[in-house]
Amino acid sequence: MRGMSLKPIHCRLPVVMLGLLLCVPAWADRFADKGSRQHDHEHAHQAVIRGEVRPLAEILARVATEVPGEVVDVEFEREQWRGAKRWVYEIKIIVADGHLLEVLVDAATGRILEVEED
Repeated sequence: MRGMSLKPIHCRLPVVMLGLLLCVPAWADRFADKGSRQHDHEHAHQAVIRGEVRPLAEILARVATEVPGEVVDVEFEREQWRGAKRWVYEIKIIVADGHLLEVLVDAATGRILEVEED
């Protein structure tokens, strides 16, 4: 490395940070669609107010009786299910044996539609 001058990390850090900051808008645009997870809570809240879906706490209590375990993720989505568009909660649960399950629940009725290993 003769003749090459290596700048200390604190001198290069501003350039690296600037590069990352310039990338953020592109990443944000990529993930910021209307159905994104950032807005799950807003969609769910409005649907609960309109009476279209059951509150998450009620859904989780129902699911816990049939699929006990630790809830690690919840998504609220509009999804096609057997020919009809409906609001669903996708709940990821780690069960006692350590497996991760995805539980699809009809948000309007609280009925479990599907349980699959994730």
